[in-house]
Amino acid sequence: MKQKLIISRDLKQDIGDAIQSCPHDRLFVLTDTTTARLCWTIVKPLSCFEEAQLITIGESDDNKTLQSLQHVWTALQQGGATRHSLLLNLGGGMVTDLGGFAASTFKRGITFINVPTTLLSQVDASVGGKTGINFGGLKNEIGVFNSADTVILSSEFLKSLDMKNLLSGYAEMLKHGLISDEKNFAELLRFDIESPDYGELSTLVAKSVRIKEGIVEQDPTEKGLRKALNLGHTAGHALESLAMEEGRTVLHGYAVAWGLICELYLSVVKCDFPKDRLRQTVQFIRQHYGDPILDCKQYERLYELMRHDKKNVGNDINFTLMAGIGDIRINQQATKEEIFEMLDFLREG
Repeated sequence: MKQKLIISRDLKQDIGDAIQSCPHDRLFVLTDTTTARLCWTIVKPLSCFEEAQLITIGESDDNKTLQSLQHVWTALQQGGATRHSLLLNLGGGMVTDLGGFAASTFKRGITFINVPTTLLSQVDASVGGKTGINFGGLKNEIGVFNSADTVILSSEFLKSLDMKNLLSGYAEMLKHGLISDEKNFAELLRFDIESPDYGELSTLVAKSVRIKEGIVEQDPTEKGLRKALNLGHTAGHALESLAMEEGRTVLHGYAVAWGLICELYLSVVKCDFPKDRLRQTVQFIRQHYGDPILDCKQYERLYELMRHDKKNVGNDINFTLMAGIGDIRINQQATKEEIFEMLDFLREG
């Protein structure tokens, strides 16, 4: 069943309608500590939430764990949830990923709705049916493909985001621009993300989500075309996992932005991606995202983390590369030497 995607103009009306369209005996709302404070208060007065049971987990990707998942399962069980109950995930990508997985596995699956509250979750995590948790130090290691019944996107929540979290989501939008067309990518480079016009941003979000949705519809379980969405993620996930190991916090979108630098460099080397487009993208990313903490002594560990990526086949590390804007090359391999050169380029430019 195709999930319903609502670009909201009236948040309270749209949430009420979405809940009403899913027959249920009990309603549960999952948030994290930050979302409970900033976003739950916006929608809590709605009559549809009068008897809702609130489940709260810790904020940030550090809490996308088996322990948090168990906490949600326990809260559902103790709250009397049945196969006919409904879970509404209100929060960023961590909440929609973990909440979607909890709903997909509790009683072999209950219906869920995603109301993403960060830019990253609106354009990436909440749409497309990927759910899961981190495990064994690796991102999204355990999970299932299962779409929300409805995803509601509202710019009202974005106004509460700080600049770092706005930029984190914008990196995924840049990726969508790169895999779509020149016009869309140019729009994204021109947009003033540092002083955003939220109306214009909402229009760009809608375009970005439709790019992802179009790809996911053609390949829901990532057998082929959907791998286009992995651009920047083989290197990005490794950088993110390394930071986690070292006790540093790196937002997902920052890691993806740096991953785009890496994988567009490989695209130039292996697929003749235009060098001027590489320079243009690198300039935008360095200006807004800065440089990662990276030392050549970390290359071996990053290489090992890339070898554990779910997209790999056999012993080969799989990259999604580009021959041009919108010209995607999936299932591309690189040697260890080429990967180290890619990391040199990220570190030194």
